[in-house]
Amino acid sequence: MTTLVTEAPFEAFLASGPLIEVDAPEIGAFVEERLHGLYEADAARAVFHFVRDDVSHSWDIQGRRVTRSALDVLEHREGICYAKSHLAAALLRRAGLPAGICYQRLTLFEDASGGHAVHALNTVYLGSLDRWVRFDARGNKPGVDAQFALDGERLAFAIRPDQGEIDYLRNHAEPHPRIARTLIENDDALEMYRARLPSSLD
Repeated sequence: MTTLVTEAPFEAFLASGPLIEVDAPEIGAFVEERLHGLYEADAARAVFHFVRDDVSHSWDIQGRRVTRSALDVLEHREGICYAKSHLAAALLRRAGLPAGICYQRLTLFEDASGGHAVHALNTVYLGSLDRWVRFDARGNKPGVDAQFALDGERLAFAIRPDQGEIDYLRNHAEPHPRIARTLIENDDALEMYRARLPSSLD
């Protein structure tokens, strides 16, 4: 299993924040309607499927709207991976499941010739397993088949070190400041995706 570095206190992974609005009534209503009574792994899987399948990735639909916070994404049902990770974290936390955000450095397109960009995915702590589980709700497409798996990660992208890709094995309780700043400073999702995503977290 993947070993993550988790430095924030455990309670931080249940907390509300500016981009992860755990306490918002809309988040609460969704959790009550969709997740009430579900066992923890089933609740986590339901959040994964909702964010993966029912929230479109902006690039896939060529959408220009920049959603930033969990509430933005819940309302508009679209966003890039950063925003989608905020919604997944908010829903899981409202359901009582500690959740965080991880990042990867990937090639923006097929290989390193097009540059690199930071990609976001999520973590959830399952008490029954006593460990963190990573999942990627970016959204499937040809060549991408991410799943919620307890017996081994099935993420959207395999890391290719020869292409300069990096798996940042750090479990963040809040969005990385560089990621938050990117969302706040842009108002066209396509232009942001093409040319304004951070190329690393270093």
